[in-house]
Amino acid sequence: MKGRPVTVNQRPAADPLAVIRRLTGSVNNHDLDELVSCFAPHYVNVTPAHPERSFSGRSQVRMNWERIFAAVPDLCAELLRTAVDDQVVWTEWEHRGTRTDGSAHLLRGIVIFTVTDGAITQARFYLEPVEHSGPDADGAVTTLIGTGTSENPKEES
Repeated sequence: MKGRPVTVNQRPAADPLAVIRRLTGSVNNHDLDELVSCFAPHYVNVTPAHPERSFSGRSQVRMNWERIFAAVPDLCAELLRTAVDDQVVWTEWEHRGTRTDGSAHLLRGIVIFTVTDGAITQARFYLEPVEHSGPDADGAVTTLIGTGTSENPKEES
C-alpha cells in the first residue's frame, strides 16, 4: 500500500480549538476528570497581572477546579470569542453562577492557550471578577497613574 507511513503510538495532532471546546464542555458538565485530561502533565499557567498566582502541573489544575465546582455548584462557562494561530488559541470567557453563600459569581476575560499534541501546555490567564461598582474611566486612570486628581479636561470646540 502506497501513501504516508504510519508510526505506531504516534498521537495525531488534535485541533487546538477542539481541545478548548472539550474544556468548555467539561467545565459546564462539572466533569473534573475530563477537565484535567485537557491539560498536559507539564502544564504551565502564567498570570501576568498577578505573577504570584502562576503555577505548573495538572495537580494544581485539579485542586483549583475541585474548589471552584464546590463553591459555585451551578457554574456555567461561555466561550464568547476565539482566534486560532497554529497551536495558540485566544479565548474570551464569561463564567457565571451562584456561590454557596448565595452571592453572584461572575468572571470575564481572556485566556491565551497553547495546545500541543491534543493537550493544553500553557495558558496566559487574564480572567478577573467583574466589578459592578468603583471608579469611572477618569477615576480608574487617576488610580493607575497615581496623580491624586481626577480632573476631566474638556475638548475645546
